[in-house]
Amino acid sequence: MPIHYERKDDHVFQIVIDRPQVKNALDLHHFRDLAAAWRTFKDDDDAWVAIITGVGRNFMVGADLKTYIPQITKLQQKIAQGDVKEIDGCRLSDGTYAVLRNVKLYKPVIAAINGPCVAGGMEMLGGVDIRIATKHSRFGVMEPKRGLFAGGGTTARLPRQLNFPAAMEFLLTAEHFSAQRALELGLINEIVEEDELEERSLDWARRITANAPMAVQATKESVLRGLGGSLEEAYGVEAELSKRVFQSEDAKEGPKAFAEKRPPRWSGR
Repeated sequence: MPIHYERKDDHVFQIVIDRPQVKNALDLHHFRDLAAAWRTFKDDDDAWVAIITGVGRNFMVGADLKTYIPQITKLQQKIAQGDVKEIDGCRLSDGTYAVLRNVKLYKPVIAAINGPCVAGGMEMLGGVDIRIATKHSRFGVMEPKRGLFAGGGTTARLPRQLNFPAAMEFLLTAEHFSAQRALELGLINEIVEEDELEERSLDWARRITANAPMAVQATKESVLRGLGGSLEEAYGVEAELSKRVFQSEDAKEGPKAFAEKRPPRWSGR
């Protein structure tokens, strides 16, 4: 199965894209499977942090155009004719869900980037919180170079995540950027050696799972919802979530564990 979902550590699950023969490009069925993996992670109360990575010296380069275009065209035609809403369990919405476009996922996600991250890979990166890359990783919004448009979230999210000139450098040049340049522009958190990538991504995950999951998820939710409105509206979201967290069992456990000088036992409630 080219999309793997597996436990890596306590409350840490890893999603692996395993199509190195096409640089981890995805056809219709693999977009479906990647979307399914994200839904599994989202709905699993025991899963607090996800790591997304790829097999080999690859991360994800978007759609496998040789197969994806004919497949999606066939599906669109069938839907237009009123014959079906899906083919082999594949829906039109799978592609956007797979790259986390407009997905309300408030659990933290870490990207372990070990190769090309372009097109759909860059789109998915926009839905990721912590980004760790190897020295040989490359980044780019390549669609304009092919006469295409990055419609999976990149033009909406990148200017909100980087400063404006940096975002426009990515979007308008349609060039490849080295990991070092991506780090300088603020796209990624750090660069590590290839043989350190897995352990470093797990280290980031463990640092996050050491905290109360409800508080962590509320923090991410506050950030994402707050970015979508005015500052006053963001304050309202913050107040709503603050009330929810302070009424939780974990909000009692945290100070109690601190007073007793022991590690907290989080329940997620």
